Amino acid sequence: MNQKLMSQSLLNDTEKLIGLILELKKQRNAVILVHNYQRPEMYRIADYIGDSLGLSIKAAETKADIILFCGVKFMAETAKILSPEKTVLLPTLDAGCSLADMATVEKLEEVKKMHPDAAVVSYVNTSADIKAMSDICCTSANAVEIVNSLPNKRVIFLPDKNLGKYVQQHTDKEVILWDGYCFVHDKLDADVLMDFRQRYPDAKVIAHPECKEELLKLSDHICSTGGMAKFAKYDNSKNFIVVTECGMTEKLREDVPEKNFLSFCNVCPYMKLTTLPLVIRSLMHNVHEITLPKDTIVNARKAIGRMLKFSKNAA
Repeated sequence: MNQKLMSQSLLNDTEKLIGLILELKKQRNAVILVHNYQRPEMYRIADYIGDSLGLSIKAAETKADIILFCGVKFMAETAKILSPEKTVLLPTLDAGCSLADMATVEKLEEVKKMHPDAAVVSYVNTSADIKAMSDICCTSANAVEIVNSLPNKRVIFLPDKNLGKYVQQHTDKEVILWDGYCFVHDKLDADVLMDFRQRYPDAKVIAHPECKEELLKLSDHICSTGGMAKFAKYDNSKNFIVVTECGMTEKLREDVPEKNFLSFCNVCPYMKLTTLPLVIRSLMHNVHEITLPKDTIVNARKAIGRMLKFSKNAA
């Protein structure tokens, strides 16, 4: 089979798989959530596309019986926390998160004993167990505001040290950093970004706050994935360098087609593990249903709820 015929065959297969998923979704009254970093073909089966917490909130507002999360495990756990009555599916359990795995219950218990007066602020990129041990959760978009809103003078911030350092620069509180990081963002090199800026002097740099401090200093705007399209759409610049996971550039090109986006990125292998055939298997047979102990759901929901209440009051 020549290259042209092979490409057409793959395209036809993709169309068939997408059609089957859309039919299964109707039959099972399911809602499909797709994170920004997923493969481009996954966008076509999505009811909602976005960042992890926003997707879980959207799903909780639906009347769906099933939530299928095209993302990683901690995201599906968050969906279960906010929708305990719904069936939550993750197409593959191999879709973990090295950042979330860097925060363990045993280590947090130890750090809490060392700093009993400190509030525990956990990034949403953590397991359900860690959220359940936290006073409040935060996102990359509201981390600074959440920390500053607390009455405590000291804060244990976990698990991302780069996001924690960013918060440190915008608060008078003592921030006790966790030694964790997202390897996708942490491995990006500031010298290479500097070279990018020199080659494209008219392009503005948009960076995720999980990046190292030296990259953030070279950036024109720092924001969560959810804020990138908004900034690009309303900023006067035509060209942007996007410093985050590579999939986000594809999403920005789709959301803001009138602008140009250059990738300065790494690929998250966990995010790319979800495929159309795995989604079909999961929807057909409830493969990899996410279950959590009731007390974990209750306590984790309190931490998320405090964050959501703050965000609502601050709006």
